[in-house]
Order: sequence, then structure tokens, then C-alpha cells
Amino acid sequence: MSEHPIQDGLQHAVDGAKNIAHTLDKDASQFERSIGLISNFSLGFTYLSPLTAVYSLFALAITLAGPPSIWWILIAAGGQLLVAIVFGETASQYPITGGLYPWARRLWGRKYAWMAAWVYLWALVVTVTSIAEYSAGFVANLFHYDASPLNTLITSVVLLLGVMGINMSGTKNLARVARLGFWCEILSVVALGIYLLIFHRAQPFSVVFDSMGAIASNGSYTTAFLASSLLGLFMFFGFEACGNVAEEVKNPSKQIPVAMILSIVFGAISAVVSVLGYLLASPNLPDIVSGKITDPLPTILQEALGPTGAQIFIAIAVVAMLSCILSLQAALSRLLFAFARDEMLPKSTWLSKLSKQGVPDHAMIVSCLLPLVFCVWVYFTPDNLARITAFAVVGIYVSFQMVVLAALRQRLKGWKPAGEWSVGAWGIIINIAALAYGVFAIYLLVQPADGASIIDRWIVMIGLGIVIISGLLYMFIAKPYGKSTAPEDDAIEHANQMRQNRLS
Repeated sequence: MSEHPIQDGLQHAVDGAKNIAHTLDKDASQFERSIGLISNFSLGFTYLSPLTAVYSLFALAITLAGPPSIWWILIAAGGQLLVAIVFGETASQYPITGGLYPWARRLWGRKYAWMAAWVYLWALVVTVTSIAEYSAGFVANLFHYDASPLNTLITSVVLLLGVMGINMSGTKNLARVARLGFWCEILSVVALGIYLLIFHRAQPFSVVFDSMGAIASNGSYTTAFLASSLLGLFMFFGFEACGNVAEEVKNPSKQIPVAMILSIVFGAISAVVSVLGYLLASPNLPDIVSGKITDPLPTILQEALGPTGAQIFIAIAVVAMLSCILSLQAALSRLLFAFARDEMLPKSTWLSKLSKQGVPDHAMIVSCLLPLVFCVWVYFTPDNLARITAFAVVGIYVSFQMVVLAALRQRLKGWKPAGEWSVGAWGIIINIAALAYGVFAIYLLVQPADGASIIDRWIVMIGLGIVIISGLLYMFIAKPYGKSTAPEDDAIEHANQMRQNRLS
């Protein structure tokens, strides 16, 4: 028995008060679980945004490989579905905000996670930039003003700041706008595609097997078809955003994997219907393939919808693109928050604070400012927009495959995912197939582009190299990974503990 019972009792009371205060403080900084399955799916779908990919790359793909380039939508969807299943099992065991960063940390380690998230972070930043720049053109078209470089910059800044305001107003508003964006995507992609197929079809369905003379400079159609892969590869990422907001999702262990898969399935259906509609509604398809018609979609829309209908389409498309920027910005801010919570960045304490609305406001500000800097850079060097867009795609694929590789490493060591969502024994086969697809996709993305200079030809590899080297230098000089005691490389132990907890 203690010799000082009164002092011991007082100490216990003080310790208890401290624990209660700590718990209250911790709870006050928690995210609010207000995102349901439909909103979570809408978030991933609007980030994936079939509308943006189709409108940006339709003409390029058809010029490169003719109508058969539509098959890349299904090829990329199938490959990314494998990746989504790997992510789904991981997210189900680790439903943690930040997505790729915490997954890579728990599957491999803190240094590996740093590099995966570093590449993903900059890919997200330039993706936000490119979508904001492309959206500015739609806004200029909607309000009938010249899309000059200065007007594009001003419009992009206004869009980014406006979206930041919506994001900072709370997760519920994020979910509402994501759902609105989903329906705008459906109207502007699926409904319009079906309308074109039913009322304005000018080509037979067999045209999707007709290259119409498209051929690569080396005389090979296979090379031409591979070059058109960007139509699908650019489209099928964004589903991971469903996991980036994991701590704001209701029943995340079950709902996040389902939301990811739904995003890809609905994205594929939407894109195929849309591209098929444009292809079959074009009376001058050979001229599009030959490059005589350089911007075919406005012409098709004007002929099918008339001036008023085309304007309505553009208005709906603007809302869908704004929702895409909103989802991207939310994903980027959660990644920065997760990084900062583990003290991986300068000013981590500031970046990891949540507002009264349960939003990482400071991380959100940075998520807006970084793309703004790139928008200013694009204003002074407009040619760089295409270059940073190309880097964004390959950067995201590289970071994806780092997680897929880490998951396969754990499986070979004996990991059996213990979340509430799993594909069981098929997991390792799917994991291997997902890695093989990802490596092939990266190979396609880093192929040298046409250009007079070495920089133009190898811009994707140069950009990726700069990001990787800068990340490695910062990691080894500043050692940000050494400041956090968050768990790492514990997939097997954590899975065993989860199963034990279920049995007890």
C-alpha cells in the first residue's frame, strides 16, 4: 500500500484530467465522418472526369490511330481496375487520410513512403494546374471573351480561389458539389453520347475497327495505336481520391474499395458512350483522322445541338470541371495534411491543423497556392502546359505502382489483408497483374515525344527525374522521415492483430 494515499489520489486525479483534456483536444481535431458511399464515389468519379479526358484528347487520339483508339478506354480501365482492387484491400485495412502516403508507409517504410508521396504530390499539383487551365478555356467560351494568356491566367486564379473557398467551407459542401459534378458529368458525357448515337449517327458501328489510313511515321499501325494510349491512360486515375479522405468517410473499410471500383466502371461506360457518340455522329470522320479538321468536337456539337444547345453543354461542362478541380484540391490538401501530421514537411504543425469545419485549411491554402505559381509560369511560357500535363500523368502512374509493388512485397512475405473488404486468394494474382499493367503503362508514357530538341523529346523523363532527385536530396539532407513515430512496415502484424481482435 502506498505511504502517501492522499498524494497518490491527487496525482491520479491530475493524470485523469490530463487524459480527458488530451482526449477532448484530440477529438476536436478529428475529421467529421460525413461522406457516404454515393458522395465518396462521386468524389472519385469527378476527379477521374471522363469529360475532361475526352474533350482534351479525342482529336489527338483519333488523328494518331483512327477510331480503334477508343479501345484504349477499355484497356486502361481494365488495368486500373486491377490497381484499384490492390488499393481497395490496402485502404480497407488502413482507412487513413492521405491515401498513397500512409499506405506506402505501412506496406514498406517511411523513406519509401516519402518518395511515393513526394512524386504523387507534385503530380497532383500540376494536374490541378492543367485542369484549371483547360477549364479557363471553357469559361471563356461560355461568357464569350477572348481566351488570351492574361485572361486564361486571371480565370484560372479565380477558379482556384473559388474552389478553395468551397473546400474550406466544410466536407459536407465538398460532398454536395461532388454529387452535382457527378450529374453534370453524366449529362455532358453519357446523355449527350446517347443522344448523338440515337439522333445523329452518320457512321456504322464497325468504324471502331477501321483505322482509316492512320499510320505511324515508321509505317507501323501498332506504333500508331500504342501512341494513342494517352486517351485511356490520362483518364483512369483519380479513383484514389476516395481513399484520400478516408477519415471523413462513413464505414470506410467497406465503402472506400467499392467507391473506387464504381468510379472506374462508371468512368469507362461514360467515356465509351461519349467517344462512340462523337465518332459515329461525325459525317467527316476521314477528315478528322487525316488532321484536316483540327478541333472536331465544337463542330459536331454545333451541328447536333445548335448554338443554344452547345452553350448549355458548355455550362454543364464548366460545372463538371469545377467539381474536378474541387476533388483534386481536396485530395492534395489531405495528402499534405497526412504528410504534416507525421512531421514530414516544413511547418508541419501549421499544416496539420484542422479548422472548426474539420478541414485542413492551412494545407488547403498551400494546395491552392502551388498550382497558382504554376499557372503564372504557364502564362509566361505557354508551351509548358502540355509538358507539365504529360509529367502529371506519368508521375501519378509511378506513385501508384510504388504502392502496388509495396503491396506485392508484403504478400510475398505472407501478408493477407485483414480489412472488411477483400478478394481473398485472388489478391496476389491481381497484384502481379496490376504491377505488370502499370509498368507497361509507364513505358508507354515515357516514350520520347516528337520535337527538335532533346528537352522536347524527353521532357517527361526529365521532369520525373527532377522530382525524384529533389525528393531524394531533401530526404537525405533534412531527414524528414526521422521526426515521426507513426507505424511503418507493419502490414502483417497489423493484419494479425485485426483478426485477433475480431476473435476476442
